[in-house]
Amino acid sequence: MARARSFISAGALAALFVAGIAALVTLSGRAHAQPAQATGWQICNETSYVLEAATGRPDGRAILVQGWTRLRPGECRVAVSAPLARGTHYLYARTSAAHRGGRRQWGGEARLCVDPASTFSIENPPQCQAMGLDERRFRRVQINKRDSWRTSFAEANPYTLSRARQQGMQRLLNDAGYDVRQGRSGVDPRRIAQAIAQFRAAQRLPANASEDQMIDALEQQARRRGEQVGLTLCNRARERMWTAIARRRGEGWESRGWWPLNPGGCVRTIDEELIQDVYFVYASLEDSNGPRLLAAGGEPFCTSPARFAVLGRERCDERYYQTALFTPINARQRDGLVVDFQDDDFLEPNETPRELRSTAGRDVPETSAPRRGLAPQSAPTQDRASSQ
Repeated sequence: MARARSFISAGALAALFVAGIAALVTLSGRAHAQPAQATGWQICNETSYVLEAATGRPDGRAILVQGWTRLRPGECRVAVSAPLARGTHYLYARTSAAHRGGRRQWGGEARLCVDPASTFSIENPPQCQAMGLDERRFRRVQINKRDSWRTSFAEANPYTLSRARQQGMQRLLNDAGYDVRQGRSGVDPRRIAQAIAQFRAAQRLPANASEDQMIDALEQQARRRGEQVGLTLCNRARERMWTAIARRRGEGWESRGWWPLNPGGCVRTIDEELIQDVYFVYASLEDSNGPRLLAAGGEPFCTSPARFAVLGRERCDERYYQTALFTPINARQRDGLVVDFQDDDFLEPNETPRELRSTAGRDVPETSAPRRGLAPQSAPTQDRASSQ
């Protein structure tokens, strides 16, 4: 079975299942009169999230793709300096991995290549996977001025830049573990002030620390907190794989996928504390002779060829889904779990794994999830799955 490692932290929060790749930000682009120091293509973050943006611009007959430009809430930055080439440009953004609830993305229909794990600048190749890159869908932005252009990211309920900064601080405090929940009368400024004071003291930030320094420190704290919780899947095999998970959802079950993983890639499929004793994972390793499935076997859940989130695990065929075997993972008394999939965890191509007896009402043997795996801090988490 795939190797796993657990991580335990003090206190238990209600676990929220990871949202898919819901696009929570929209974009508007238009020309603006810009100050001299802001000439070029300026991108602005009018959301309550820390964003990471990638751009594509024409470069002769090629498209030059660059990332990542980090944008604090309420911040604007020049992504491409003047003079600008008139014509079609491309833009994509994702929320920082520090935020809970799954990574949100903004994009469009233009397929371009990115390096999800590090800063990059590439001429877009004809095939992403051959270059060890991932495909993302960018929005086309038509630029018709050579000196300045501005594009803003916004949430469904748009904020001004200053309001986005305020909302972003509150969101990061929540993500970092500080209780700033809204009551019936709205946000309590005293609770916000207390949380900020506690964070400053805990991080030993100077009294004159700027808002930017506060946001940066909060994001790092939220990242550290998130790295110790949830369910992370890692590909330690030599070929690309497709992964999915299943878990209890209320009184029933839910299966969700797909997360494609290149060799060495990881994805956090649940980013809150694990509160159930058993979770289920699925992995299929690509092979020229046919798919290779997990040798440990598993229990049946519903899947679909495209990206899916299916409630219930009965009568999959009657509901026009497919049935696949998901392997149980023991998560008892663990707030976080990392599962490493290696080559020897898989059967030979086209071999069929065995179906296991249901785990309902009984313990999952500890041997199904050995205490061995990759520490989350060193796991290069990829984006959420995209249907292909």
